[in-house]
Parts: sequence; structure tokens; C-alpha cells
Amino acid sequence: MENQTSASEFVLLGLTSDPQLQSLLFFVFSVIYFITVFGNMVIMIVISTDPHLHSPMYFFLFHLALTDICYATTIVPYMLVNFLVKQKTIDFSACIIQMSLILLSAGSEIFMLSAMAYDRYVAICKPLHYQEVMSKFVCSQLVGGAWTMGVLHSIINTMPMLNVQFCKYTEIKHFSCELPPLLTAACGRTFLNKLVLLSSAVIFGSSSFLLTLISYIYIISTVLKIQSAKGRRKTFSTCSSHLIVVILLYTTALFQYTKPNSVSSLILDQLFSIQYSILTPMLNPIIYSLKNNDVKTALGRMLGK
Repeated sequence: MENQTSASEFVLLGLTSDPQLQSLLFFVFSVIYFITVFGNMVIMIVISTDPHLHSPMYFFLFHLALTDICYATTIVPYMLVNFLVKQKTIDFSACIIQMSLILLSAGSEIFMLSAMAYDRYVAICKPLHYQEVMSKFVCSQLVGGAWTMGVLHSIINTMPMLNVQFCKYTEIKHFSCELPPLLTAACGRTFLNKLVLLSSAVIFGSSSFLLTLISYIYIISTVLKIQSAKGRRKTFSTCSSHLIVVILLYTTALFQYTKPNSVSSLILDQLFSIQYSILTPMLNPIIYSLKNNDVKTALGRMLGK
């Protein structure tokens, strides 16, 4: 009965137990986190201060950058601390809070990308009605809806976790309190939790993906109707950055949350988690700044001042 007592804290095993490798990883992830926060903050400041970027497309990009900062900050700082300390423990309550914030950030991000896909659909397929359709009220509703879906996704998965039984000493074979490895470490029955996780991942993930996919089907069909190759390239370039980000996020996140246990691998799981929760938030501002002339021009104007 002692072993089945609810755990008050967990042990996060992290990426490695090698002290030298931990020092190297501390430096690497410190740089990644700095680039993530700095890059996304720059995007937010440029969009806020430059009147040329006060349009729906950049309104969504502003909130995507905010989501990325929240996502990375939920995971990386605690990860960096664990590289430096011997006792790699985390309180049960802190672990559940981190898990719920990861779910919130992930849910908000995928629906923010869907809103951005819809914005590109209206801009390319219905350019004459763009200002009318993408009004400030509609944009606010889409962003509010994305954050609401993130909160809902978090609550649906967090509430059942409060009833899960953990052993007194519980090791989590991961660098954060992400839900799949947390369920793997549980001592009690987790069938209901796994069912809720799979169902929510399929419902939220597939609905967001479907909205994005439908938008791009219409976008591509419209682009292909343009006669000149230069016109097609110019039109499609307005959504190429968004498409790259969508591919980076969906290919890893959906597979991670819906894959069967038979194909589970500790190294593979951690690599996928690093990709969508740490690298993607870092790459988003880089992709959008490098692929977007408006952002580069606005950044130049800001640096000039």
C-alpha cells in the first residue's frame, strides 16, 4: 500500500544522465530558447508598431508569436534547470500545471494556424470581399476561438488526470510533463485517460487539419487558374511561410498523439516532442521573417529609426 500512495513529486529523467552532455544540451537549449523568445518578441513589436502591418494576416501572426512564447516558456526553463541540478524532481501540482499549459498552447496553436489558413483563402480566392469578410470583429472572434479551443482541449484532458493513481516513486521518461509519458508512468488504470487523449487529439487535431486542408485545396485550385507562372508564384508566396509551419507542426504532433503503443520509442518520442514544442516555436519567426518581404521591410524601418 506504501508503494501505491499518491505521489507528491515526480522524477523527470530528461534527455540524458551524462553530466558532460547535459552541459552541452544546456547551452544548446539556452540558445534555442533565447532565439525563440527574442524572435517572437521582435515579430510582435514590429507588427504592433508598424501601421503597414495592421492587417488581419499580421494580427494572426502576432497571436501565433504569443502562443509560441507561451509554448516554449512552459517547457524550456524547467528543462534548463534540470540540466544543472542532480535532484530532477517536480511537484505533482507543478507537473499537472505544466501539462495543462502544454495542452493549452498546442491546442491554441493548431487552431491559430487554421485561422491563418482561412485568412489566406479569403485573400486569394475572394480578394474583392477580403476587407468585408475579414473585419476586426471576425478576426477577434477567430483568435478568441483559437484560444478557447486550447483551453477546452486542456480542461478535457487535465480533469481526468487528477484521478489517476501514481506510485510513491514515479519516474517520467521525458524532459517535461507531457501527457503521453505521464500516462505511461502511472500505476493505476489509465484506459479512460488514453481514450480521452486519443479522442480529443483526433477531434481537435483532425478538425483543425481539415479546416486548413480545405482552405489550401481552394487556394491551390485558384492559383493554378492563374495564367502566368510569375503570377502563380507571387500569389502562392503569400501563404508559403504558413504552409511550411503547418507541415512542421502537424507531421510530428499528430503522429505523436495518435500513434499506437507498438511503434512507441523513447528516443523517437523525445525527438518528436522537441520538434513540435521547442524547435517549431523557434523556427516560426525565422520562417515568417525570411519568407515575408513586408516583415523584412518593416523590420528595416524599425531598425532605421
